[in-house]
Amino acid sequence: MKPEIFQITPMMPHVEAALRDAYTVHRLWDALDAPSLLADAGPRVRAVATDGHAGLAPDVMARLPCLEIIASYGVGYDAIDIPACTAKGVHVTNTPDVLNDAVAEMTIGLMVSLCRRIPQADRFVREGAWLEKGYPLTGELTGARAGILGLGRIGKEIARRLEVFKMEIAYHGRQEQPGQPYRYFADLTDMARHVDWLVIIAPGTPETAGIVSRDVLEGLGPDGHLVNIARGSLVDEPAMVDLLQSGKLGGAALDVFADEPQVPNELMSLDNVVLSPHQGSATTRTRTAMGDLVVRNLAAHFAGEPLISPVV
Repeated sequence: MKPEIFQITPMMPHVEAALRDAYTVHRLWDALDAPSLLADAGPRVRAVATDGHAGLAPDVMARLPCLEIIASYGVGYDAIDIPACTAKGVHVTNTPDVLNDAVAEMTIGLMVSLCRRIPQADRFVREGAWLEKGYPLTGELTGARAGILGLGRIGKEIARRLEVFKMEIAYHGRQEQPGQPYRYFADLTDMARHVDWLVIIAPGTPETAGIVSRDVLEGLGPDGHLVNIARGSLVDEPAMVDLLQSGKLGGAALDVFADEPQVPNELMSLDNVVLSPHQGSATTRTRTAMGDLVVRNLAAHFAGEPLISPVV
């Protein structure tokens, strides 16, 4: 008999087809009676396929006594209770590395869009304003200072791309990384005062919640720019909105938000922000590779082979 699994969220068609071929799949998200499905199939379910946003709710996990593995589509796993999984011997996998380039590329796109005011320039042309006057001068990235919060796999890819712009690069993390050519700041506020751009690419965890505080944002100042490509939870969002409105923070390029898809209404009318609907890894190539990794991790587990990308 095929192992039974819960699919928590929709996935790409090729992923769903592969899961159906290998397992008895219970699609929890579109069940007409999810509680009944959970009560009926839960005791037999051995695996969960989910994504980094939905994760696995603790009350659902508690109803899965035979759970062996959670395969998550995405690099972040803050919506999964890792300590509980560790205590119960439940494996967790994610999809790192395959999305590094796409997220780094999106980061650069957000920075260029904010610095060169590309969305506003597009609107300027479309509305016919260019027929009457020239477009105002903008800033540029060349020679500016960038500070990266989280010099992990993706952070390093971002840094390599920023070097092409002849930017001076610094970073902050829990500890200094030997061998890195970039300046390390042990204090995030100190780094914010030093740089023109603060790029957030650290994981969303209880330890990083609110790490980009009002003090950090004020350190960036009226000429500083914030770029968040990680998780909305890392930023004191009300403070950010307040400082953007008052001009005490120069600008922000945001792909993530604290309560997405809800975005603070105040941001909608601001001309010093660029907004994106959590699209960091959202390319066909990257999302296909991420889905393949979910399938491969589950296959490895049920074949008794080493997991491809284990978290625990």
